[in-house]
Amino acid sequence: MALASNFSYDWGKGKRDLLAGLTVAAISLPQGMAYALIAGVDPRFGLYSAVVVTLVASLLGSSSHLINGPTSAISLVVFSALAFLDPNATSDIYEAMFLLGVMVGIVQIGIAVFKLGDLTRYISESVILGFMAGAAVLLAIGQIGNALGVREKGTGHQHVLYRLWLTLVHGDPVNLKALAISAASVVLALLLRRAVRRYRLPQLDMFVVLLIVAGATYALGWSQPGEGGRTAVAVIGALKAGLPSPHIPEIHWSWIGQLSSSAVAIAFLGLLEALSIAKSIAHHTHQPLDYNRQCLAEGVANLVGGFFRCLPGSGSLSRSAINYQAGAATRFSGVVTAVAVALAMLALAPLTRYIPKAALAGLLLVTAVRLIDVPRLRYTLRASRYDAGLIVLTTLAALLIGVEFAILIGVALSILLFVPRAAKLKATELVVSPEGVVRERLPSDPSCAAVAVWDFEGEFFFGAAPELDRHFATLKARAQQQGVRYLVLRLKRVRNPDVVCIERLEHFLRDAQKSGLVVLLAGLRPALRSVLDNLRFAAWYPADRFFPEEDESWSATVRAVRYAYTQLGEGNTCLHCAERLPAQQRDTELYYLV
Repeated sequence: MALASNFSYDWGKGKRDLLAGLTVAAISLPQGMAYALIAGVDPRFGLYSAVVVTLVASLLGSSSHLINGPTSAISLVVFSALAFLDPNATSDIYEAMFLLGVMVGIVQIGIAVFKLGDLTRYISESVILGFMAGAAVLLAIGQIGNALGVREKGTGHQHVLYRLWLTLVHGDPVNLKALAISAASVVLALLLRRAVRRYRLPQLDMFVVLLIVAGATYALGWSQPGEGGRTAVAVIGALKAGLPSPHIPEIHWSWIGQLSSSAVAIAFLGLLEALSIAKSIAHHTHQPLDYNRQCLAEGVANLVGGFFRCLPGSGSLSRSAINYQAGAATRFSGVVTAVAVALAMLALAPLTRYIPKAALAGLLLVTAVRLIDVPRLRYTLRASRYDAGLIVLTTLAALLIGVEFAILIGVALSILLFVPRAAKLKATELVVSPEGVVRERLPSDPSCAAVAVWDFEGEFFFGAAPELDRHFATLKARAQQQGVRYLVLRLKRVRNPDVVCIERLEHFLRDAQKSGLVVLLAGLRPALRSVLDNLRFAAWYPADRFFPEEDESWSATVRAVRYAYTQLGEGNTCLHCAERLPAQQRDTELYYLV
C-alpha cells in the first residue's frame, strides 16, 4: 500500500499540473518562435520543438519540473553549425537541422546507454558560466539587425563581429519604427517583470509584451501590407496551421562530417543545461534524480524531434523555473504544456503575420542580459585564478572561435588545468615532540637521526609518479645523510592507487632493503592493501612492516613509530630522542597523531 501511495495521482495534483502547464505554454509560444529565429530557421520549427521535444522528454524524464524544448544557447550553436550552408538554400538548411537533431539524439542516447551521465558533473561550472556569457553576447549581437530594422550583411562563413560591422557601416538606413518597437519591447519587458515579482503575478510577462506590442503595431498600421504588399516593419509571417508531421531527414555524408563536432557540442551542452537545472530545482524539492534516465530522455526527445522537423532542444531554465514556481506536481505538467502549444498553433498560427521581428528582437535582447548571472560570475571570478581563467578563455573562445567549439574548448581546458592539480602529491615531515605528540615538523624542531616519519597526501596515480619519484629520492638522500635507520611512511591519505605508483613504491622498498633502511608502511587503507595483496608484496616484504588502519581510535602511525623505537631499544644513539624521553619510557610512551 505504501508503494502504491507513492504513485497516486489525484485531482489536487492534476489541477496544479494543469495550471502550471498552461502558464508555461504561454511563455513557450514567444520563446519557441524567437529561438527559431536565433537558429536562422522558420519559427514554426521552434514551436514544433516546444511540442514534440517537450512532450517526449516529459514522458521519459526523471525530473518532475524540468521543461524541455528550444533554448537560446542551443539555438545559437545550431545557427553556427549550419553556417557552412548557403543562407539562401533554406531547404538544405532545414534538412541539415533535422539531421543535426538526430545526430544529437544518438550521441545523448549513447551517453545514457553507457551510463556516462554522471560524468557531466566533472565539467567545471566555470566553463558553463563562461559559455553562457559568450553565448549571451553573441545572442545580443545577432539581434541588433532585427532591432534596428535592417537586413544583416555578410554570409554565415564570416565571423559574427565582422558581419555586425558590415551591417552597421555598410548596411541599410535604420528603420526608426522598428527601433521604436524594439525599445518599447525592452522597456515593457523590464517593467512587467518588476510588476510580476512585486505582486507575485503569473510569469506571463513576455507573452503579454508580445501581445501589447503586436497590437499597437497593428493599430498603427505598421504590420499591415501597404502599397506593393510590403509592411513598414519586418514581420514574422503567417505560420502554417498544423501540427508537426513525420519526416525523414535527407542524409548527405558531407553534412555529417561538417555537423559532427557541433552535434557532440550540442549533446554535452544540452545535458549540462538539463541536468544542472534539474539538480537546482531538486535541491529545493528533495526529489531524487536518475541522471542516466534524464540523459536518455534528452536523447530520445531530440532523436524523435529530428524526425518531426524540430529544432534541437534541451532543458529550459526560464520555463522550468516557471513550471516549479507555478506549483507543478509531476511530469504531467510538461505534457499539458506540449498539448497547449499544439492547440495554440492550430488556433493562432495565422495571427503570427502581425508579430514584428523587432518585438521579438527586443525580448531576446532582454533574454541575453538575463542569461548572464552577474553575481555568480563576479563571485567565481574572485574565487581563484583557475576559475577566472576558465571563464575568460571559454568566453573568448565563444566570441572569437565559435560558440559550437566553446564548450568543447572549455571542457578540454578544464581537464588540462585539472590534471596537474590532481597530480600534486604532498609529502610532509612529522616529528615526535617533547610532549610525545606526533605532529608536523616545525623549522625549530631538531631532526631525528633514528626514526624519520613522513606523511603522504594526494592521488596515488600515474600523473603523480614524477612527484613520487622526487619525494623518494629526497627521503633516500636524507636517510643516508643523517644515518636514519627506520623510515615510517604514513599512507593513510593517499587515494586511488594505480600500478605506476605502486611500482615506484616497490622499487623504493627494494632499494631500501639493500641499503639497510627499514621502511614501515603505516595507515594502509583497504584500497591500497588490496592492491598490495594482489601484487603479493607480503611474499617478499616482512609482514611486521605493514601497519593497516584498523581502528580509528588507535593510530596505525603511532603503532609504527612505537615499533621503530622498540626495535632500536638501547641502540638508539639519537641525541634528540635522549633529550626527549628517559630510556625506560621510549617504547611505552603513547603518541597521538594530529
